[in-house]
Amino acid sequence: METLIRPGDIKKSLILWSCSYFLRISNCVRRYPPSKRNLIIVGACCVYLFFVVSQVGHSLLHQDRRLDRHQYKKSRGLYTLRFDDDSPSETADSPTGANDDSLLSSVVPTRSNVVYITLKSRRIKPAIIRGTFRPKLRRKARRTKPNEGFTQNKFGTLKREEWRQKHINGIDISWKQINNINHATRGVSSNLKMQTEPHVSSIRIYSERAPPWFSKEDISAMRFLADCKISRIHEVSHKESIPLLLFESTSHLSLIHSDKHNDVKDHKVCIGQCGVIKSPVDTSEVFAFHLDRVLGLNRSVPAVSRKFPFVQDGQPCPVVLWDGSLSPGDNAEGQSTVRMTWGEYQSSLKRRCWHRNVTPKPNSGCSSIHHYEWSKLALFDFLLQIYSRLDRNCCGFRPRQEDDCVEQGHHLECGDMDSVALANIFHRSHDPRHLVFADNKGFFDRDEDNLDYRLLEGIKELPEQAVTVLMSQRLRERLLQSLFLDQLYWESQGGRHGIEKLIDVIERRAQVLLTYINAHGIKVVTMNV
Repeated sequence: METLIRPGDIKKSLILWSCSYFLRISNCVRRYPPSKRNLIIVGACCVYLFFVVSQVGHSLLHQDRRLDRHQYKKSRGLYTLRFDDDSPSETADSPTGANDDSLLSSVVPTRSNVVYITLKSRRIKPAIIRGTFRPKLRRKARRTKPNEGFTQNKFGTLKREEWRQKHINGIDISWKQINNINHATRGVSSNLKMQTEPHVSSIRIYSERAPPWFSKEDISAMRFLADCKISRIHEVSHKESIPLLLFESTSHLSLIHSDKHNDVKDHKVCIGQCGVIKSPVDTSEVFAFHLDRVLGLNRSVPAVSRKFPFVQDGQPCPVVLWDGSLSPGDNAEGQSTVRMTWGEYQSSLKRRCWHRNVTPKPNSGCSSIHHYEWSKLALFDFLLQIYSRLDRNCCGFRPRQEDDCVEQGHHLECGDMDSVALANIFHRSHDPRHLVFADNKGFFDRDEDNLDYRLLEGIKELPEQAVTVLMSQRLRERLLQSLFLDQLYWESQGGRHGIEKLIDVIERRAQVLLTYINAHGIKVVTMNV
């Protein structure tokens, strides 16, 4: 008959056996001398201590591994479901109303409520992107002495008095300070004269030579516009044209074009060397000049930034070199502006006027401008989105309320597009074959989905040199190197951060233009005319 062995009997037998074994060992130890007995006890204690320490270290290592695994799960940013070995597997599927502690032990969120604190960098001054006339900030009116008070009046209501201001080409000026500048050479106001002649040139060239796309005449003109001593400031106005504000200087300047080409009448306008003062919001004039030189077009008039004491808030103004041969005269025969409608312009593109030096027939409708000049103008205007020349009525894009064509109501005259007249088309009186890019008011805040492709209509060829620069991936490098020369313009746009934003816009438009060239099969040819 088999006997059943219970688990409790096994435990009792093990305890009895261990006790009897311990008694036998203790009896044996008692028989040894005291010296050997102490040695055995010390050895047993060391073995026990070693065993305890190893067990504690193993448990701590295991715990660290579990913590690292837990931290790794947290870093992944996900919520995971974990089952403990000592908890039943049904815990994850426990019904509502189960013990919350069991739920917390099984569902462990690995994303903790952590608040990340970052230190914001110092805000850089944003670039002044010339797109619209932005409203001026309202400032508290301060009481001034009678000799310092100025008032703002609209153009057309000005009387040339000492206490009045004038609004010319978007510039609020004080004729009192201008009169002081005009009389500075006579010792009337030496203080104001010192303000107009900087000690350090704002045209900075640190290398031995200027960038290769600038000629010696360009550098000379830039230094003249930025650093010359102003002797007189006056207004120049012609029929059907906006009055210009000019400053004169007796400083020497080696002109690009000799004086013999200028009309005698122009010397009455500017006796010495002159520059045109533009509005502070027209800073794109300076950028356009550098872009023109970098692309190798060489059709823009030199322009730099300069500060004047009579301009509100001391903002730098674009200053463009005065060229008397560009200004239309009082008589219709003496005007150098090309008068042409959009229909006549498209017809001249088809006839390729003056191409290969072939003189067009008198009744062909061709102007004096060479065929390739329109291609250069179209590329230049598309990159800067200058619509005031080829699309003055804003027929090729969606204008805004702030655009000039909307304010003047021209955007409603797009029905008969062939009769729309071109504007700001200039050539020098002694050089009727080549255009001069004047009044280059570009727009940098126009998105790629609202570009004016009307500027490229009818164009079948584009200049090889300019397209090569756009494709070389070096446009940014050259523009940075070029614009760095004009320190005042560089700083007014927020330094390199602001300049980079403007170049970003031009680069994106350049990619759009290259895509347009491939899609429409436009030829890229050498245009050395």
